[in-house]
Amino acid sequence: MIITTRKPATGSATFSDTGKSCISRDISWLDFNSRVLEEAADVNAPVLDKLKFISIYSGNLDEFFAVRVAGLQHLTNAGIKECDPAGLSPETQLDMIRQKTLQGVKKQYALLQNDILPQLKENGIKLHKFTGLDIRQQKRLSDFFIREIMPVLTPLAVDPQKKFPLLNSGVIEIAVSVYFPRSGKKITAFVEVPEILDRFIRIKGETGDANQKFILLEDLISANISKLFSGGVVKGIQHFRIIRDMDYSVSADNDGDFVHVLRDKLRKRSLRTPVKIEFSEGVSDHNLQKYLIKNLQLDKKQCYFAPGLLHLKQLDKLIAATGRNDLMEEVWEPAIPEYFSGYSSVIDAIRDRKNLLLYHPYQSFDPILKLLQEAASDPEVVAIKQTLYRVSGDSPVIKALQKAAANGKQVTALVEVKARFNEISNIAWAELLDQSGVHVVYGVPELKVHSKILLIARKENNSLTSYIHLGTGNYNDITAKSYTDLSLLSDDRQLTADAAKLFNLLSGNGEPPARWNQISVAPFDLREKFIFLIRREIRLGQQGRIIAKMNSFSDPELISLIQKAADAGVKIDLIVRGICCLRPEAGQKNLRIISIIDRYLEHSRIFYFGNNGNAEIYASSADWMPRNLDRRIETMFPITDRKHREVIMQILDFHLADDSKQRRLLASGGYTKANIPGKYNRSQKQIYNFLRKIQD
Repeated sequence: MIITTRKPATGSATFSDTGKSCISRDISWLDFNSRVLEEAADVNAPVLDKLKFISIYSGNLDEFFAVRVAGLQHLTNAGIKECDPAGLSPETQLDMIRQKTLQGVKKQYALLQNDILPQLKENGIKLHKFTGLDIRQQKRLSDFFIREIMPVLTPLAVDPQKKFPLLNSGVIEIAVSVYFPRSGKKITAFVEVPEILDRFIRIKGETGDANQKFILLEDLISANISKLFSGGVVKGIQHFRIIRDMDYSVSADNDGDFVHVLRDKLRKRSLRTPVKIEFSEGVSDHNLQKYLIKNLQLDKKQCYFAPGLLHLKQLDKLIAATGRNDLMEEVWEPAIPEYFSGYSSVIDAIRDRKNLLLYHPYQSFDPILKLLQEAASDPEVVAIKQTLYRVSGDSPVIKALQKAAANGKQVTALVEVKARFNEISNIAWAELLDQSGVHVVYGVPELKVHSKILLIARKENNSLTSYIHLGTGNYNDITAKSYTDLSLLSDDRQLTADAAKLFNLLSGNGEPPARWNQISVAPFDLREKFIFLIRREIRLGQQGRIIAKMNSFSDPELISLIQKAADAGVKIDLIVRGICCLRPEAGQKNLRIISIIDRYLEHSRIFYFGNNGNAEIYASSADWMPRNLDRRIETMFPITDRKHREVIMQILDFHLADDSKQRRLLASGGYTKANIPGKYNRSQKQIYNFLRKIQD
């Protein structure tokens, strides 16, 4: 077991302290998701961009219920009444979550039905009901159903002698009641709408018709569902989805094989308790609703009714199916700094320039991939070590590591198989790498490895030289196109020595060094580093300065420290995209908390501490959350190059001056937009334009 200095974990949703300065974590998250939904209501946004935010809102909500709501339900079922830092019990939080969810979903469907779908129709894109089509179209689609869809479907009838069928989480299900006149038998059955098939089916129009017409897969199945029950008459149909509990923890079993334990838990996902059911009001049957609620043992508070199609996350598939780039904001092509073209390899660029800084997706992620691919083929490279948290489906990173192993290099990949919702794919990647000759470390049983490090050792002049990549984001070539993240490429000996120590610690299951050269690492000393940096600014009082950009801020200890810093007069700007549990005091002008929601997901973590004119700037994989500081392997590294610091400060200044996409957190716990007449400072667009000009 790795020895740490972290505090004992208190569980996924339990807290012991209360205070007026705190906002409930889960309520704050719902407010963040509401800000996402507000982007779908932006009158200046193209219609398919609006649809994208509808999709994101729904996907976020599914994950929230599967993990956070499930965790709160565990607490209430266990009779636990401890309050969170905001003074809310688990039961109270669940009631507030339901009310906010009902309000949000109502707004979501109103936007979709009253604004977005009519705009799509005006632009030649329409969703049709099967019953609204003419006879020829219905015949063609029914033939298509028999030929292409029916063989994939598997109706599951409820057998009184067996348990209730296992229904998968998240997918659209069709419940159907069928009567067989010949025998007088009545059955209830379920048909899963297969996600392997296209959900939005293109309807062929007449020659010369430029309109795009689609029908939903579940609508086509429902219209032809009697074909699955020979001799039966369909008496009722209900479309629904269930979201199951995914709030489980994984620890090593007696043999230390926590991968086996995780695989077993994943295999049993369909057995886990439902935490939510969604019924479509468009295709509904009250008797089937009652039947489902009873057999799934659901409370009425767990039931939600959608006034339209279900599973709105999949609207991203409709966006792709239309191919209408003219109905989306123009593409922002990522820039590759010109200096890369002056070198034969990325390693040559690092060796010559010492430190290179990239800000994705404004600047391309390709140099990171190219560095790894070059290292895989470079005969002078002897070893590659890398952490992997989330990678893409057809990952060039995995292929490069396989190639490196095939070329006889020592390759070590630390694959975090506990990355939520990526567990199955990460286990598969880990096993594939293992079979390719890569030394695979399957994470650390009691911790999640969330740091982003790539270390390459190369023979140069009869000795080894190491090169490093440190990042705030994952080694995922897909999300690197939509998440904002910093990448530092360097051959700094202190940084590479720190990385080597960290990899040895993780693979050797040992103890951390007495001190690191430049980096700070959770759960060993990162919390203490932040505490030191904040307290130093507190001592400076009104001369103190803190700017912190992160995804989430919920750590009670740091909340207390930041409030003390604000009370001491320190000027503080927090740029927190999502959860922020610190409630600013009314009239406290030196503390500002803002959130930026725009086309790119703000994922980079940047920390600035004024230090009385000797400013220090850091980038990190960690947010200010207990899980990041106490229960994960995270890294924070300094930005020391003068030009790089200037670039980062300009990026932060753009965000702080944003009057287009910025929302400010108020003492009430709500957020407000600037909406300054005549102003339109959109930080992401300004950063894009700025970084395209910065080529050196």
